[in-house]
Amino acid sequence: MTSDTTGLPVLVIGAGPIGLAAAAHLLEHGLEPLVLEAGPQAAASVRSWSHVRLFSPWAEVVDPAAEKLLTPTGWTRPDATAYPTGGDWVAQYLQPLADALGDKVRYDARVTGVARAGRDRIVDADRERQPFTVHVEYPDGTEERLLARAVVDASGTWSTPNPLGADGLPALGERAAADHVSYRVPDLRDPAVRARYAGKRTAVVGTGASAFTALAALADLAEQEPGTHAVWVLRRGLTGSTYGGGTADQLPARGALGLAAKAAVDNGHATALTGFRTAAVERAADGTLTLVAEDGTRTEGLDEIVVLTGLRPDLSFLTELRLALDDRLQAPVALAPLIDPNQHSCGTVYPHGANELSHPEQDAYLVGMKSYGRAPTFLALTGYEQVRSVAAALAGDHEAAARVELTLPETGVCGGAGLYDQPAAAREQNDGCCSAPAAPRLITLGTGPSGPSCSPTGGC
Repeated sequence: MTSDTTGLPVLVIGAGPIGLAAAAHLLEHGLEPLVLEAGPQAAASVRSWSHVRLFSPWAEVVDPAAEKLLTPTGWTRPDATAYPTGGDWVAQYLQPLADALGDKVRYDARVTGVARAGRDRIVDADRERQPFTVHVEYPDGTEERLLARAVVDASGTWSTPNPLGADGLPALGERAAADHVSYRVPDLRDPAVRARYAGKRTAVVGTGASAFTALAALADLAEQEPGTHAVWVLRRGLTGSTYGGGTADQLPARGALGLAAKAAVDNGHATALTGFRTAAVERAADGTLTLVAEDGTRTEGLDEIVVLTGLRPDLSFLTELRLALDDRLQAPVALAPLIDPNQHSCGTVYPHGANELSHPEQDAYLVGMKSYGRAPTFLALTGYEQVRSVAAALAGDHEAAARVELTLPETGVCGGAGLYDQPAAAREQNDGCCSAPAAPRLITLGTGPSGPSCSPTGGC
């Protein structure tokens, strides 16, 4: 960083798990962070799935620099072996961390644009000596222009779910049916949400952990509310790996989820509709919905549609920055081959840092889930390692930035969301290559994986 930016803060976009960890690491290096959060509270996205349990235990979702910041406040670290819900994560760690950061976190502050001061995307002259200019909008419509020495975008992808259409575009009629389409796992503890799905026929579109979670929840509801049924819409056919590895899965939380989804089908609470690539949504005279596939296949009589087809990054406010993004995943070009879901599961993505996250725009970084673009394999631990490395690079400690200071447990630590209510019992079933944490190792970034060798389907 140049003398032109001395005294300016490092601006962090997003007060979620990775953004707050970034602030903690920046403070450790003597840099001043300013975290801008679009929501009214810390971890607004996590709060929206507070009812869902993580795959990862507490040991894997607390950042070391953040813990150092929290300890003097009297904070007590939760049981390392317990599996928190999103709500637990917020209440017992993320909000206390935001509180410890104090006025370094600003809420209701939505970033609408990032650029170099006085330089649009085209201009080369003296570009790297200019600070970043960040446009911020507040709920009352007022706007502010802030200057920053660097920008770390940890805004995630939660606000931009993938649409229903199989081609990546909204299906025809999807927007018109918006009052009966949801892109989140329903929280059936909420009476209003429960009433929406009770006794109804719901299409669940997707094949990942979120879809498994929704199927399991709807199956539980069907046990109590007659007439409740799920139609599980899959673009591929059912195979031996569709439900994961079950009891043989070396990631027990994922195995438990897959078994719950399989039970939903086996017990008649869900019907699998395979090879279905949605092209349109139609509404009948009686208000029910029909999904229409690209080949003309139709599934009628639906009351609700839950679309869980993944997430994508919002790049709209970064268009004046020179970012080098992979043309498929929309992730940094050096990172994309390491996280390509066609080649990697969460157990085969090794830790990485500032080198892989850098762009032609010096001192601009996408971190956390935002850095993964459309890839679904992100882990909290990996994000913490990212921001540790980025903070070191911004402080000029390039040796520390290039080191890997993280050992991934050999489970592959799939830090997604799911059902895992009996961690102790499940751990007893966990043996084989993914049975225990590896011994600590220090590996230079780019030399090879530090996690176990697992297949592209996610099984060790």
